[in-house]
Amino acid sequence: MSTETGFQRITAKRIGSHKRDKSQTPTRRSVGVTLALLALLSIKAPTAEAADANYSPHVGVAYPTQVLWGDTHLHTSNSFDARAVGGTLEVDGAYRFARGDEVISATGQAIRLARPLDFLVITDHSDLMGSIDELLKGNKIFMANSQLRKAREKLLSGGPNVGMTLLGLISAVEGDTNNPLINESVTRSVWDDYIKTADRYNEPGRFTAMIGYEWTPSKGGGNDHRNVLYRDGADFAKQLLPFTAAQSVNPEDLWAWMQRYEDETGGQVLALAHNANISNGTMFPVEANHATGKKLTPDYVEKRIRWEPIYEVTQMKGDGEAHPYLSPDDEFADFENWDRGNTTLLEPKKPEMLQYEYAREALKNGLVLQRKLGTNPYQFGMLGSTDSHTSLATAAEDNYFGNLSNLEPSAKRTSEPLIRLVDSPNAWQVWETSASGYAGVWAHENTREAIFDAMKRREVYATTGPRMTVRFFGGFSFESADANSNNLVPIGYQKGVPMGGVISSPDKKQAPTFLIAAMKDPFSANLDRIQVVKGWLDDKGRTHEKIYNVVWGDAHRRKLSRKGKLPPVGNTVNIKNASWRDTIGDAQLSTFWSDPDFDPAQPSFYYLRVLEIPTPRWPVYDAKRYGVELPKNAKTIIQERAYSSPIWYNPE
Repeated sequence: MSTETGFQRITAKRIGSHKRDKSQTPTRRSVGVTLALLALLSIKAPTAEAADANYSPHVGVAYPTQVLWGDTHLHTSNSFDARAVGGTLEVDGAYRFARGDEVISATGQAIRLARPLDFLVITDHSDLMGSIDELLKGNKIFMANSQLRKAREKLLSGGPNVGMTLLGLISAVEGDTNNPLINESVTRSVWDDYIKTADRYNEPGRFTAMIGYEWTPSKGGGNDHRNVLYRDGADFAKQLLPFTAAQSVNPEDLWAWMQRYEDETGGQVLALAHNANISNGTMFPVEANHATGKKLTPDYVEKRIRWEPIYEVTQMKGDGEAHPYLSPDDEFADFENWDRGNTTLLEPKKPEMLQYEYAREALKNGLVLQRKLGTNPYQFGMLGSTDSHTSLATAAEDNYFGNLSNLEPSAKRTSEPLIRLVDSPNAWQVWETSASGYAGVWAHENTREAIFDAMKRREVYATTGPRMTVRFFGGFSFESADANSNNLVPIGYQKGVPMGGVISSPDKKQAPTFLIAAMKDPFSANLDRIQVVKGWLDDKGRTHEKIYNVVWGDAHRRKLSRKGKLPPVGNTVNIKNASWRDTIGDAQLSTFWSDPDFDPAQPSFYYLRVLEIPTPRWPVYDAKRYGVELPKNAKTIIQERAYSSPIWYNPE
């Protein structure tokens, strides 16, 4: 007898589609024979009325029943930075790897995912798309320029020259469409080839190859990048070349390009802002647009949320959910934080920058801006992706191929700097990078359109790598029995809204209620706990936050304190053997929760943070495999996690 629960059944993922064998399709004759046999046996054939009253509870289901896993941020050899440091794996190889094939990396190593992804968005930089590859090949157009000849020599020489040369090339491009590296014929050729390849690998129902690119304003080493994702195929995407930072570093101009694309082609696009913890305080402005210095306006906030409904909260350059400086009472806020400076570390981080970089603070500031300007520009859903520059979408600690091809697995990579900059001896170290993350999308089917639509409605969530199944519903009529029902998911949709939704109190008094459920990744560790993170705005315009431990593993031995604190789950990690034991935590957690501190006059948001038990961090696997010492300051243990998109409460 199957022990599968209702939650497991309803979230079971279809991993493929199958074409019906035409030989099994009833013909008119076979239907007639069937009816004759029924009459002979005195058995009535089903009537039309009986057929309408379906026994199966799954007939006509209108909500998504499968979570799809993908990466919305991957670079290939078409990206200037990837190619400059040895990235030679092309678009074709990236798709083959994501769908589950074994490929050979740029350093000659065989690699394969434990499980294929369901979708992939290749987001090569729109600036200089394919140009560095052509430069290194000695394209005659570029070789006619003495500056580019010198840059080529430095790039080919390797060593400490590469980082500063790259920085110079990037800085020189921004705001200068006359730069000799920018060649429209090269860009057109590369773009057309990419989108045709995406169409070739796109298999609706099995594997989705979404078209996209990265807009990369990086003046001074800051990071205000956005990825632009298309709902459409090559026929639409070819009609307009991607927008570049050479054209403008102002996000309002990017949004204008997106409007133009939709107007001229009839297609659809959306953008997601990158993990912002190396933007040095520019990603989530509250007072002014950092690109122009102009104060935020109702038009700005309306367009931002119109075009940027989702946010990349975790990736290889650290985690961007929370920071201990901003959330001193959050015991899990000190997690994979990149908080020493910008990309180059030429501009050190200042504490006052942090509030404009982290998702939780942005969500809180969004409530302030909504009251001030009428629209919440930071009412975004959350997902994770890799930002890998190797063409390899790896986010598992034991299968992490780094973020740059020159830093793929080797005995020395944990002691290497991430980028060699001659003017910055205090460089980011490779061991500081995170093996993160992936995007979980609750889509109706595995197609470009369904995935895009799920992102637009924010029914998505982020993980740092493990593929946990997470459900989150909010409303005002859930009951505690609903959390234990085999029909938790249909009840969630019937009585409330899923993650990414908005609720309002019907009688101004009743507190919101939530259905919460998570199931472990079968290839990863047990679950430690699920937390609800709440943020709200009081009547004086001040923001607040509180974290609630709502359900946890090993409940028989762990009890909440009076202050709501929960004892640690424990630690079974063996550093020497790069292993852990699943003897603590639970495989599945679910609960009903009602906000005990609800004030109907205060706008608020709620999202889930799902924590695994401790497991080894990726440098530990390197140390075991190569027999090398761990770097002195390297973190060795990690609690992988998932972040749901929020549910917002708006007073009417």
